[in-house]
Amino acid sequence: MSDALITLNNISLSHNGKNILDDVSFKLHPGEFITLIGPNGAGKSSLIKILLGVIKQDSGEIIHSDNLKFGYTPQSFTANPYIPISVIDFLTLNQKFDREFTRQTCELTGIEDLLKMPLKNLSGGELQKVLLTRALLNKPNVLILDEPAQNLDVDGQMQLYKLIQDIHQKQNCAVLMVSHDLHRVMKESTQVLCLYHHICCEGLPESILKDAQFNDLFADQIHDLMATYEHHHNHQHDH
Repeated sequence: MSDALITLNNISLSHNGKNILDDVSFKLHPGEFITLIGPNGAGKSSLIKILLGVIKQDSGEIIHSDNLKFGYTPQSFTANPYIPISVIDFLTLNQKFDREFTRQTCELTGIEDLLKMPLKNLSGGELQKVLLTRALLNKPNVLILDEPAQNLDVDGQMQLYKLIQDIHQKQNCAVLMVSHDLHRVMKESTQVLCLYHHICCEGLPESILKDAQFNDLFADQIHDLMATYEHHHNHQHDH
């Protein structure tokens, strides 16, 4: 019997005759921090939607542990400018309201001063912290973050990554974070999965980051990524 929170076995998905995911398998265990990287269009967001039950895979199976609870922050979220909802009202919308737990969570994410502000007035970094807070109010044992730093400047990215590290350490929940920046992969990751329709490679961040060609490619231009994979992993990608 596996102690994994989530087990994916041979997940495949196609759309309009095009392979989006091809035979993807991995496990997420309690306390793990997996960063899922890969170029745009690699199937990362589709994999997240399958994990969350938003879309159904064509084949393969997902096994959830008992009492699995997700927290999720979407890749993009825009507050409706015509609905004057405050941050605190947004946080407690459709959620059971535990005042003390909410206070502690807002303290952890550093948004105590934002609670009375209209959601539509927040900066990108502030909004990401609020979305993260709302995800944590679900008391998840799996936190799924879909490109959380995508629209932030470098300072904002570093602050958010530091906050995610703190949450992982203090909340003791497993984290699956999607990114397309290998050079921003946090040392916190216990495993890095590289996806290009299938899992090209996986390992500790150090082992992937030490590969100079690999790192340069991701830090700079990643459209030549597949050539590097062919070189390092001795298998072909069909274009």
